[in-house]
Amino acid sequence: MSERQAPLYCPYCGEEDLRPNESSHGAWECHSCARVFSVKFIGLLSKGVSSS
Repeated sequence: MSERQAPLYCPYCGEEDLRPNESSHGAWECHSCARVFSVKFIGLLSKGVSSS
């Protein structure tokens, strides 16, 4: 299994017609709504830390 996963849905319109964007590393283009986006992993929460 790869450490990196491709997004399954567009975060803007929810469609599945996604392809890698050639002009930017890690970017994806949605052919349904014509948006280009990227997904970035920030990190993990420490155990015992509340998000409130």
